[in-house]
Amino acid sequence: MAKRIVILGAGESGAGAAVLAKKQGFDTFVSDMSMIKDSYKNMLNERGIKWEEGKHTESLILNANEVIKSPGIPNDAPIIVKLKKQGIPVISEIEFAGRYTNAKMICITGSNGKTTTTSLIYHIFKKAGMNVGLAGNIGRSLAFQVAEYNYDYYVIELSSFQLDNMYKFHANIAVLMNITPDHLDRYDHQMQNYVDAKFRIIQNQTPDDAFIFWNDDPIIQRELHKYGIHGHYYPFSERKKEGTSAYVEQDKVYFTEPIAFNMEQEELALTGTHNLFNSMAAGISANLAGIHKECIREALGDFKGVEHRLEKVCRVKGVDYINDSKATNVNSCWYALQSMKTKTILILGGKDKGNDYNEIADLVKEKCVGLIYLGLHNEKLHEFFDHFGLPVADVQSMKDAVDAAYHMAQKGETVLLSPCCASFDLFKSYEERGEQFKECVRNL
Repeated sequence: MAKRIVILGAGESGAGAAVLAKKQGFDTFVSDMSMIKDSYKNMLNERGIKWEEGKHTESLILNANEVIKSPGIPNDAPIIVKLKKQGIPVISEIEFAGRYTNAKMICITGSNGKTTTTSLIYHIFKKAGMNVGLAGNIGRSLAFQVAEYNYDYYVIELSSFQLDNMYKFHANIAVLMNITPDHLDRYDHQMQNYVDAKFRIIQNQTPDDAFIFWNDDPIIQRELHKYGIHGHYYPFSERKKEGTSAYVEQDKVYFTEPIAFNMEQEELALTGTHNLFNSMAAGISANLAGIHKECIREALGDFKGVEHRLEKVCRVKGVDYINDSKATNVNSCWYALQSMKTKTILILGGKDKGNDYNEIADLVKEKCVGLIYLGLHNEKLHEFFDHFGLPVADVQSMKDAVDAAYHMAQKGETVLLSPCCASFDLFKSYEERGEQFKECVRNL
């Protein structure tokens, strides 16, 4: 009898896992509580994979030898609790895919900057002519690519939810950008649980592997000693410190190992302090992979950036509109505000994940000349920000948010969508939120 693999959730990761499981000869079944997109149904049907939508039929799930869970399903969902009670292993799609490839894995996590860093590393590898796939939270699922392609390297963005159900997976290069409070609603509101999830990126590393991290992050520094890290350390920081693999001195970015080189800071395509760190982490990763320094320099200089991350939309009547819809936590918004060079109207709000707005309070006072609350439940925002004395508007649609910003903003100012929150109260995703923002701005 073929081993039975059940996949819960039929989005990008679930459908990809099903394709790989079927290819490996498993008895494969997919179950999704929601409706499955037609494109994924077609993918499953073409390969003769059985599926169901709108329900979880327990008799078809609790007979599995192993279950692959979508990262969106919490570990305390009733079906997951039942599976665990029966001792059926529950793993992530990345864990499953890792079993069927010998490609080198470059894995990136962190509360902020991971998509930009992942995209930047992929850009450098592609430019260098490497045979490389882009996966994880971005691009096609790793499992689908392992099933259908044969890459030598994968650059993988990993969320804490993906890391939660990874056990034997092994990152050859692990990158940890930073750790700030996020998703605490999924971690019993215990910061330590979230920190532990992030540090899973270095589990199973050997002395031949690399661990790249931001040296100045207080949480990373505090936690480093706990995890028995086996990989070689490659820390980066803004200032030169003993042992740092990348730093800035006199407007130059220095990379020290394995091949030493430097470049002018102003040559970097991405601006702002947070992007400096993203560029350093990407440069170290490429350097470790043996990519020539000339190629790294060139790629760090011509990268186009990531959609919905400090994305310039356009200028209307002397006002710049910037789409930072990907800022789904407070620390992300902090980075965005920090990079603003003009007075700013900030659009924020959405599904609050246990946010503490104290982190951005000083920057809001310093940079903002107006606030627009975009969400179904804006009480917490009113409570926190109203006494700052700034003009505020309360809106429940993107069109109203953009109209309010248009009336509030003066020539020479910036309107910044950087919501601090998840999008699920009014939008399907942060991408849809960003697309709507851009469309409304272009229609002004």
